[in-house]
This record gives sequence, C-alpha cells and structure tokens, in this order.
Amino acid sequence: MTATVGTAPITGRRKSGIARRQRVGWLFITPFLVIFGAFLVYPLVYAFGMSLFSSTLATGTKFVGVDNYLKAFTDPLFLGGLGRVALFALVMIPAQLLVALVAALVLDTLVTWLSKLSRLLIFAPYAIPIVIGALMWSFLYSPRFGPAGTLFDLFGLPAPDFLSSGTIFFSLVNIVTWQWSGYYMIVIYAALRAIDPSIYEAARIDGAGGWQIATRIKVPMISSSMVMVITFALIGTLQFFTEPTVLRSVASGALPVDYTPNMYAFALAFSYSQFNYAATIAFSLAIVVFIFSFLFLFFTRKQNGLK
Repeated sequence: MTATVGTAPITGRRKSGIARRQRVGWLFITPFLVIFGAFLVYPLVYAFGMSLFSSTLATGTKFVGVDNYLKAFTDPLFLGGLGRVALFALVMIPAQLLVALVAALVLDTLVTWLSKLSRLLIFAPYAIPIVIGALMWSFLYSPRFGPAGTLFDLFGLPAPDFLSSGTIFFSLVNIVTWQWSGYYMIVIYAALRAIDPSIYEAARIDGAGGWQIATRIKVPMISSSMVMVITFALIGTLQFFTEPTVLRSVASGALPVDYTPNMYAFALAFSYSQFNYAATIAFSLAIVVFIFSFLFLFFTRKQNGLK
C-alpha cells in the first residue's frame, strides 16, 4: 500500500514534466510551422485551386475540374518540354554521377593536404549562385568575347558558336555538370569515409588491388548514397529552369520559351497572363516528377535497404 501511494506522485510529476516538454517543443517549432504554412502550403493549395478553373475575357472565371490537366497532357509544347528534360536526364545524370564518383574515389585515396584543397576546388562551383554561374558561362561561350573566340582568332579560324540551336543542349549539360558534380561528390565522399577501413585491409590481404577495392568494395557499399544522388539529380533535371532562362537572352533563338516545362509555365503566367493554365502546367510537372521519382526508388529499393 505504501509503495503504491509513494509512487503515484512520482508518476504524476513525470507525466507533467513530459507534457511541459512537449508544450515547449511545440512552442519552438511553431514559428517554422507558421512560415512553412504561409509560404509553402498555402501557395500550393491556392495554385492547385487555380488549376481547376479557367479564366477568359469572354466567359470569365469558371470551374473546369480536370479539363486543364487533360489539356496539359495533350499539349505539344508541354510534352515537347518534357521530352527535352527527359533527354537531359539521360545525358546529364550519368555525366554528373561519373564525375562525382571518380572524384570521390580519387580523393578517398589521398591522405595529404592536397585532398582538402581538391575537395574545396571541386565543391566551389556549387557555392556559386546558379544565375551568376550561368552568366559566367554565357561569357565563356560567346564567340566574340569568350576565350574560345580569342583562341581561334590566333589561328585565323572562325570561333564555334556554343549557343546555337545545334550546340545549346551540350552547352547546358556542361554548365549543370560543372555546377552540381561537386555537391554530389561531397555526398559520395562522405559515404566512402563512413566505410570501416578494416574492410580494405582485409581485401588487400586477400590480394585485391586498388581497382578491385574501388569497384568491388567501395562502389557496392555506397550504392544507397548513389541512389540518393541520382534521385536528387532526377528531380532537379525534370525541373530544369534557371540555366536555360539565363542563357536565353544570349542564345539567339536557340532557347524558345517552352524549352522546358518550367519555362513554359513561367511564360504562360508572366508573358501571356494565363495564370490558371500555368498553375496546371506546374502541377502536371509535379505529377511527372513524383511518378519518375517513385518508379526509380521502387526499382532501386534493394540498394536503399528496402523490401
């Protein structure tokens, strides 16, 4: 009886302390929740609501349901933009992954001060704002002012036009690979550093060389990190916007307003004032991004440790 009476106040105090800590916790995260709701959740809900309406001078604003989405997925401009970003994904993602993986594997073998300097230099492009990086590359690509033009002039040859319709695709691939490979390299490098070094020692005792250790031990053991990198790259590529938008002013018609789905949505909203259909294009792209990301994660679930 005494034990029961003696423990009751303690249990009550513990419950009171837990409840107080929970209230304090909610107090700390409330500012984030308010900002998150005001600047992300509410705009998304509002934009989705807009996508269900149609607004014209003749008929005014009326509810059309999913008609805008049916129109979007049969719109040749939207589908053409999707095709281009899909092609970018097929080229850019392997290029970024290869550069990041090779750089991470090389840096993982260095034990001198050169390793820290190299990591900094490779990561530096990611620290440059995307707009500034695209503007810098537009200067480098310029046949009149860029270094390529100067170099070709020395030999009396015409400078190549890296901003023409035939070369703009690879110019954009180069910019994005340069911009993001350093970030992906850091992710892969961190995964490599988390591997127990004794595994390498055991492999060397068994006669494995550096190439075998890299391809048969390191790469398989960081497969989950590479899946994450590819997922980030896939989502970013499908939402391609900043680089082609910046280069559009100097690309002499090689980049139309519907070059990517995001550029198409931007033009619809701010050039043609079709806000409802622009919201539809944005959410249609979000649906495509979700489907592609889900399918990729589903088919690579074993590398993620999922069943």
